[in-house]
Amino acid sequence: MYDLGLTDKVAVITGGSNGIGKATALALAREGAAVAVCARGEEALEEAAREVRAATEGRVLAVRADVSNADDVKSFIRKVADTYGGIDILVNNAGTAAGNAFENVTDEAWQADLDLKLFGAIRTSRLVIPYMKARGGGRIINITMIGGKQPGPRSAPSSVSRAAGIALTKEMSKDLARDNILVNTVCIGVVKSGQQDRNAMSSYSGVALDEAYRQMGGSIPLGRVGETAEAASVILFLASKMASYVTGTSINIDGGASGVV
Repeated sequence: MYDLGLTDKVAVITGGSNGIGKATALALAREGAAVAVCARGEEALEEAAREVRAATEGRVLAVRADVSNADDVKSFIRKVADTYGGIDILVNNAGTAAGNAFENVTDEAWQADLDLKLFGAIRTSRLVIPYMKARGGGRIINITMIGGKQPGPRSAPSSVSRAAGIALTKEMSKDLARDNILVNTVCIGVVKSGQQDRNAMSSYSGVALDEAYRQMGGSIPLGRVGETAEAASVILFLASKMASYVTGTSINIDGGASGVV
């Protein structure tokens, strides 16, 4: 069994109340990291924190925060640092899928999407960097999507904000390498989550969720929809000492669905 070097590391995860964020919190806590999660929905966030604590007996701090609100982000990061004494890992996971034809996307929808996904990552990253420098390095992992590399029809504004997140990853990796802060992104395809449950049920009405996912998986080369734990495992690797020479990269977690690497 590999030692991932995560014992007593402090990991911040935005959008940590369900899906990939919750699975990542669980994976990191199992490896001995102290975890701090935030989300907009306080009830779901507290329930997720209770589940992670029960499964791992680990340290889990849950703070209601909206990453599109700069004051919320400042308060969240300050509370994490005050509680744990520093920050080593940031997983920028907050975001929801939003897709429409370009001509139907309003200025308000564009702004809301960019504030949540792009500026949310900018705000949290900017605030954690001083703590990482004080520790001698750190890891920032931005959760984006395969549509950011290869946008499809009716994918605005999400594909555009995610493309910006991929570019942000590369730029930050260049600026922060000298401080031993490694910055990478994982580009998500179809992975089970609460949001994906709703998409599956609306796309395949009249069937059970498992059957909807089975049909959805038919268009994916591996023949199935991904599990949140599979995404969390890749994020865990990037956060660990095993990825000590990996920065500025993007990894597709999509079962082979993307047409680009």
